Amino acid sequence: MSPQSQPPQFRSRNRSKALQERAERFFPGGVNSPVRAFRAVGGAPPFVERAEGAYVIDADGNRYIDYVGSWGPMILGHAFPAVVEAIERAARGSASFGASTAAEADLAERIQACYPAIEKMRFVSSGTEATMSAIRLARAATGRKIIVKFEGCYHGHSDGLLVKAGSGVATFGIPGSAGVPEEIAGLTLALPYNDLAAVEAAFAKHKGEIAAVILEPVVGNAGCIPPAEGYHAGLRAITRREGALLIVDEVMTGFRVALGGAVQLYGLEPDLVTLGKIIGGGLPVGVFGGRREWMDMLAPLGPVYQAGTLSGNPLAMAAGLATVAHLQEGASEVYPRLEATARAVAEGVAAEATKAGVPLTLNRVGSMWTWFFTPGPVRNYEEATKSDTAAFGKFHRAMLDRGVWLPPSQFEAAFLGAAHGQAEVEATVAAAREALAEIGG
Repeated sequence: MSPQSQPPQFRSRNRSKALQERAERFFPGGVNSPVRAFRAVGGAPPFVERAEGAYVIDADGNRYIDYVGSWGPMILGHAFPAVVEAIERAARGSASFGASTAAEADLAERIQACYPAIEKMRFVSSGTEATMSAIRLARAATGRKIIVKFEGCYHGHSDGLLVKAGSGVATFGIPGSAGVPEEIAGLTLALPYNDLAAVEAAFAKHKGEIAAVILEPVVGNAGCIPPAEGYHAGLRAITRREGALLIVDEVMTGFRVALGGAVQLYGLEPDLVTLGKIIGGGLPVGVFGGRREWMDMLAPLGPVYQAGTLSGNPLAMAAGLATVAHLQEGASEVYPRLEATARAVAEGVAAEATKAGVPLTLNRVGSMWTWFFTPGPVRNYEEATKSDTAAFGKFHRAMLDRGVWLPPSQFEAAFLGAAHGQAEVEATVAAAREALAEIGG
């Protein structure tokens, strides 16, 4: 890369490399979540020191336009002042109590205003906890054992949901996970996404045995894959007819694709909803909720046990309140701006790929998208796996060297936030022009 094409103040990543080597002494692969290792794209991962607005800054002082956004929650941008101030205020009162606070109901009230389908809810500390708990509740509510999920959809790393999961499982080509007993894996049916006939066949084969269908309403963990027209309505009709619950996992799409998430965007009628990421303003949090009759089965009212010392953590509640309040009060401005900016950057890069003769399929819903390095189309996990992951790896490295940070996997969605603007769009498209020319050449 010539000095002229380097981002401003670009330095080597020697300190990040040294930090990675140090981390490998303590953590498997030197990381605490697998895709951070960059093994799918090559090279050593930069170590982040801080972030502001649309940018992250690594340990060597390099500044990158960020399209990871902590995997989605930084919809307002990094270190958004109102969120930082809320966390600071809460921290002065202590980081944790293990007791109830008014902030829990304050945040719940705002969530419910955006998600009327959530009549009651419970806070947890992660998306994995939320989906795991929702499934336990669905099994108790129906008296059935089998769960239907969809290939390439990731619902956290609990045992029964790692069957043909997306995200890191797809990135590393792992069919499931060692350590998951066959007896547990056998209770999960993994079906092709966007295929209602497969769902009908599963219910016919397992009559009266399926407790719930859980889905990402927009797949984000096999890359961004939108639902086919009528797909959600078909799932709702089938589950209602067969007496199974429909669990909509909005850990990624919640408050992202619309103020009321995919439930609002697609007019969904879920029995249970799971949320995470954004509702904590970037702090560890999750929530599951839905119809009152199901939620009242949870202890202490009912027989379904679920607990967590850090559930409703005061710092996460404060950050979530500040984030959701800003999204609610500024929805008429925030969401149109997110849509316009995401369209400009996603379509701008796709146009450069066409010019460079690089086969690429763009899938986008609102401010989440994926550039699949395949002629496409990409409507399910099987089609996503036809992508040229080697080409994506080259693209990722070339973009990183030009100051653009993308998710380090072909099978992860990219995100932007309200802090991204025209300057970031232009810089990204310009970087992509050079990166794609290298690949096309």
